[in-house]
Amino acid sequence: MDDATRQKVRDRARGCCEYCGLPQDFSGLLPFHVEHVRAKQHRGSDALENLCYACSRCNNFKGPNLSTHDPLTNQLVRLFDPRHDQWSDHFRMEGPIILGLTPEGRATVELLQMNESRRVILRAALRDEGKL
Repeated sequence: MDDATRQKVRDRARGCCEYCGLPQDFSGLLPFHVEHVRAKQHRGSDALENLCYACSRCNNFKGPNLSTHDPLTNQLVRLFDPRHDQWSDHFRMEGPIILGLTPEGRATVELLQMNESRRVILRAALRDEGKL
């Protein structure tokens, strides 16, 4: 993947994780990644429509996964796809907590551990400072 493609993905995401919304400027020492929504091992490509910007935590927890189980129904569901889904259709912020509104949203919140305590504390601080 070339640098121009990476920059397009970063610019499209406005420097924020397309899963949890964390701005890269406040991610600490861990770099953000240009992530394959559909992993190359699952025949995903380097095309812009298959790439998203993800913080290292979301990227690491997502890995090559395309699906997981909805924690409410235990049904196998696909994960949130930032290229084809609208964030607000699947998630809602309740203070610093990200709530999954759909099976896909709930499953993604759980698999990516979006509400791990340190992440919630960071989102709360950023919200209090008006930076999120």
